[in-house]
Amino acid sequence: MPLLPHPAPEALRRDPLPLRGRTALVTGASRRGGIGYAVARRLAAYGASVYLHHHVPHDAAMPWGADRPADVVAGVREALGDPEASVHHGPGDLADPTAPADLIATAADALGGRLDILVANHAVSGDDGTLDTIDAAMLDTHWAVDTRSVILLVQAYARLRADLPPRTPGGRVVMMTSGQDIAGGMPGEIAYSLQKGALASATRSLATTLTDLAVTVNAVNPGPVDTDYMTGDDYAAIAAMFPAGRWGMPDDPARLIAWLATDEAEWITGQVIDSEGGCRR
Repeated sequence: MPLLPHPAPEALRRDPLPLRGRTALVTGASRRGGIGYAVARRLAAYGASVYLHHHVPHDAAMPWGADRPADVVAGVREALGDPEASVHHGPGDLADPTAPADLIATAADALGGRLDILVANHAVSGDDGTLDTIDAAMLDTHWAVDTRSVILLVQAYARLRADLPPRTPGGRVVMMTSGQDIAGGMPGEIAYSLQKGALASATRSLATTLTDLAVTVNAVNPGPVDTDYMTGDDYAAIAAMFPAGRWGMPDDPARLIAWLATDEAEWITGQVIDSEGGCRR
């Protein structure tokens, strides 16, 4: 049946649970102050069943500390919009080259054998520097976690989707970049910005690769987001860069990512989208 130039009136009325029956894996959902947690809550609120990946040792070593996985899961479960949906979780050190494929398989199994939405939110924090201070170990660490693991996750996800009937709807991949291509870039975080830039560069190629599977692939730059890592004068200086006079909150990029996961965004793929709130860098 040919597509009509304008949808019927009933098709214009927004479904309050646009992800009902869909399944999602969100990586890096280790703590309630983070973007991964906000994304998972949004997807759950839209009706999806969600698997939360966490790597507690990473956050435990950071100044902000780690949450108990049970507390993170409870917060996502509270947001469930569909009583038939479910929330699952499990650990994984994505620096291990075998971990991405294992995680995809584990998540799909927990979610009933199918995985529709992959949100690759994880990244290494710290262990970075300027061009003068970085070394090979820093570069390798960020490459392994921030980039290599994401590509391997997408590879395993695509192989799983290939087993579904042709053009099965709902396939979505969302990767996270950063502000490496905006204004002055990120000269103090060379290793991180380099690897996030690699994901941005790969977005269109991955989107083209997954077109035949009816999977969209997009990347989101969340901009400066208050995830409890900065205080004091530096915090105030960042807030002053926004016309609204505030930082981005985790739910700001989460709303965009959740929308990209819905059928309303099925015509958007291969894009790197900035969620910057008008930030004047």
